Amino acid sequence: MKSRNDRRPAAAAAGFTLVEVLVALTIVAVALIASLRAVGSLATSAFDLRQRTLAQWSAENRLAQIRVESEWPALGRRAYDCSQAESTMTCEEEVFATPNAQFRRIEVSVFPTAGQRVRLARLVGFATTTGRSP
Repeated sequence: MKSRNDRRPAAAAAGFTLVEVLVALTIVAVALIASLRAVGSLATSAFDLRQRTLAQWSAENRLAQIRVESEWPALGRRAYDCSQAESTMTCEEEVFATPNAQFRRIEVSVFPTAGQRVRLARLVGFATTTGRSP
């Protein structure tokens, strides 16, 4: 008669132990968590890049409008809505005098909303009095 230890064939003892399987599952879980974090980070970066691109376009549009319409903007600061592609943004335009009376410096800053101070874009341009008196 065989004892209990003799019932298992020698080939069956060559498998994985429970501890080895648990260690392998832990390694796979850690790798999956790291990859999910990386994907989340990429998604956030893509959103931020899109917002900054739209903000840059908003600022460029305002400076182009001043150039095309030959505007002579009033000195001071003003804020206005400059939303792009379903993204709500606020532009802040500051106009400064320059040492040359025929030029004005224009700074356009773009923020995600009116209350936030995180600037998405900032462009500086100049307006001139071409053909008109200041």
